[in-house]
Amino acid sequence: MKFVRPAVLATAAIAAATSCVTPAFAQAEQAAAPKAYPVKDFFRNSPKAYFRLSEDGKTLSFMQPSGEANRRNIFVQPLKGSQPQGEPRQLTQETARDISNYFWKGSRTILYTKDFGGDENFHVVAVDTVTGKVTDLTPYPGVRASLENDLPDDPNHILVSHNKRDPKVFDIFKVDLRTHKAELVAQNPGNIVGWSMDHAGRVRIGTTSDGVNTSVLYRDGSTGEFKPIITTDYKTSVDVQFFTADNKRFYALSNRGRDKQALVLIDPAKPDAEQVVYENPEVDLDNAAWSRLRKVLTLANYQTAKAQRKFFTAQDEALYKKIESKLAGYEVNLQSATRAEDKFIVAAYNDKTPGTRYVYDAKADTLAKLADINPWIPEKDMAVITPVSYTSRDGLKINGYLTLPVARGDKNLPCIVNPHGGPWARDGWGYNPEVQFLANRGYCVLQMNFRGSTGYGRQFWEASFGQWGLKMQDDVSDGVQWLIKQGIADPKRVGIYGGSYGGYTTLAGVTFTPDLYAAAVDYVGVSNLFTFMKTIPPYWKPMLEKMYAMVGDPEKDKDRLAATSPALHADQIKTPLFIAQGARDPRVNKAESDQVVEALKKRGVDVQYMVKDNEGHGFHNEENQFEFYGAMEEFFAKHLKGM
Repeated sequence: MKFVRPAVLATAAIAAATSCVTPAFAQAEQAAAPKAYPVKDFFRNSPKAYFRLSEDGKTLSFMQPSGEANRRNIFVQPLKGSQPQGEPRQLTQETARDISNYFWKGSRTILYTKDFGGDENFHVVAVDTVTGKVTDLTPYPGVRASLENDLPDDPNHILVSHNKRDPKVFDIFKVDLRTHKAELVAQNPGNIVGWSMDHAGRVRIGTTSDGVNTSVLYRDGSTGEFKPIITTDYKTSVDVQFFTADNKRFYALSNRGRDKQALVLIDPAKPDAEQVVYENPEVDLDNAAWSRLRKVLTLANYQTAKAQRKFFTAQDEALYKKIESKLAGYEVNLQSATRAEDKFIVAAYNDKTPGTRYVYDAKADTLAKLADINPWIPEKDMAVITPVSYTSRDGLKINGYLTLPVARGDKNLPCIVNPHGGPWARDGWGYNPEVQFLANRGYCVLQMNFRGSTGYGRQFWEASFGQWGLKMQDDVSDGVQWLIKQGIADPKRVGIYGGSYGGYTTLAGVTFTPDLYAAAVDYVGVSNLFTFMKTIPPYWKPMLEKMYAMVGDPEKDKDRLAATSPALHADQIKTPLFIAQGARDPRVNKAESDQVVEALKKRGVDVQYMVKDNEGHGFHNEENQFEFYGAMEEFFAKHLKGM
C-alpha cells in the first residue's frame, strides 16, 4: 500500500466525490449583512448560566462571572415557587480558572471539580451552602479525581474515584462530607476502566479492558468477588446505564450482534439473552434516563440530523410537550429537577442562539424566565445551520452541517472547513459560537462527520481504523470538493480549522493536500503519531493496545504512521499556518506543536504560534479565548479576505 499520496493524485481523486443531496440552503431573510459583533460577545462568560435546583426546590444555584479575573463562580438564591427571591449570594471564590460544572448533593451541599492550569488532574470540592465553607475532598497533588455517585439516599456520603494509589487506575472511595474521611469501597485490580453502582449506591459492576478485550464484571452485593459475565472485543460495546428498580437487572447500550447501539435489558444470570428495549434503525442511541422518584425508565436520547427522544412513559412525553408548546421554535432540554420532580430547569435553544433558561413549575404549569445565555447578540443576526450530506470517493455517506453567512448569498464564498475532535465523537445540530463567529465574519462553515464519527453504527466507526491521514482525511477533502462543486466555495479561499483530532486533520490537510487550503488554524492538534502515543496520560495506558489497533502500532505499522504524521513531512507545508497550544495539555503534549513550528522555522517558513502557559487541552480562560479567536479572525481575514 502506498501511504504518501502526491498532491496531484489526491486532487484528482477528491474531484470524483459526488453530492448525494442538493439542499435548498436556508438563510435569514435579511437584505443587508449583520454587523460584525465583537469577538468577546461570542466567547465571553454568560452573565448567568448553569442553573440548578436544590433537591427540595427551595434554592436556586447558578454560575456567574466575578472578581477582577471575571471567573465563573457559584451563586445561590432562595426560590419561592418558580421565582428567585432576594439577592444572590456568592459561594465560591475561584480566581485562576472558571468552574466548569457542579452538582447539588441534597439541599445543603454543592460539589464541583477543579483542575490546575488545565492539567486535568481534577479535585472534587464541596461547598456548604449555609456556612460557605469550601473543602477539597481529594487534596492530592498530581491526582485525578471525579464524582462517581452522589448517593441521593445517604445525606452524609458520596462516592468518588481517584488514582492516588496507582496513576494508571482509579479506585472508589466513600467520602464522609462531615469528617472528610475516605473509605475504600472498591480497589481496582489494574484493568477496570469504569464502575457502575445500583440505586442503593453499591458498587456492583466493573468494566475491564486489556486494550483489546472488554469484560463486564458483576457481583450481587456491595462485597464479594467481581466475576466476568460478558466478554467482548473492543469493537463491541456493552455500556451499562443503570439498574432496574429492584437492583437485580440492568439496562445497557449494546451493539452485540447488531450494527447500531440499542437499549437492552440484561439479567446477570443470563447475560447473553439481551432483551431489546429500543433500537433506532438509523443511528446509535446516546444514553437513557431514569426517574429516581417513580423508579421507571423514562426516555432514550439519540441524534439523527437533530437530537431526538424515545419516550417510555406517557407522563414524560406529556411533560415535554407541555413545555415545548410554550417555547415554539426552540429545542428543549431539562437540565435539573427537584427530588419530587415537580420543578425543572428548562434550556430552550436553537441553531442561532444558546437561548434562555427557565424554571418550569409542573404543578402550576408555569414557566419563569431566569436568564438569556448570550444577551449581547440578537438571534435574528445569526446564521441558519443546515444538515447536509455528500458521498465520499469510496461511496460512504458523510453527514454534516453547512452554515452560510447571513445575506451574502450561497455562491463563491470564502469557506472554513471545520472537522471535529475526537475523532470518535460527532458534530450535532445546535448553537455553536465558533461557527456563528466565523459566519458573522462572512465565511461559510462546513462541519462533517467523517468516517469514525460516533452515532452512525459500528460499520461506519470501524471504517476509520488505521485511516488517520488516509480515508478519514479523504472524507474531509471530499467535503471541500463538494462545496466547490455546489458553487458555494471559492476554491481559492478555502481555509481549515480544527482542534485536537481536528487539529491533526488540519495539519494533515496542509501537508498531504497542500494546494487545497489557502489558510489553516491548528488548535492543540496531534502532529506526530509516534510521540503522541508515547506522551499520553498514565490513566490512558490500559487503553493503549486499543489505540494501537484503531490508530496504528508504532512497530507493526511504523511505515504507515510515519507516512501520516504531518510533523515528519513538514517540508511539504506551504499553506499559511497558525498554531495554538496549551503548555499544560496532558492529552496532546506541547511537543506536538513545537515539532511543526521548529521544522517550519528551520525552512524559513513563517508560522504564527500562540502558547498559553496556564492552559491545557483547549483554552478555557476568557482572556485567552479572546486573544485566540481575535488572532484567528485576523489570520483568516488576511489570507481568505472574508469580510
